[in-house]
Amino acid sequence: MAKVKVKSKRSAAKRFKVTKNGKVLYSKQGRRHLLSVKSSKRKRQLGKTGVLKECEAKRVRSLLPYG
Repeated sequence: MAKVKVKSKRSAAKRFKVTKNGKVLYSKQGRRHLLSVKSSKRKRQLGKTGVLKECEAKRVRSLLPYG
């Protein structure tokens, strides 16, 4: 009997990426609108990907079984 594949949660798959070492990356919020109010430094830092804390990354990894 073949092993059943586990589906990953699509909402999580679109928002997070798991690296080779198991870190979970995400894109930061606040880069969509009202950009004239924000400083250049703040906008530049919002463009970079962030790394989730380990306690939250554990939860995301359970949503992405093959991530």
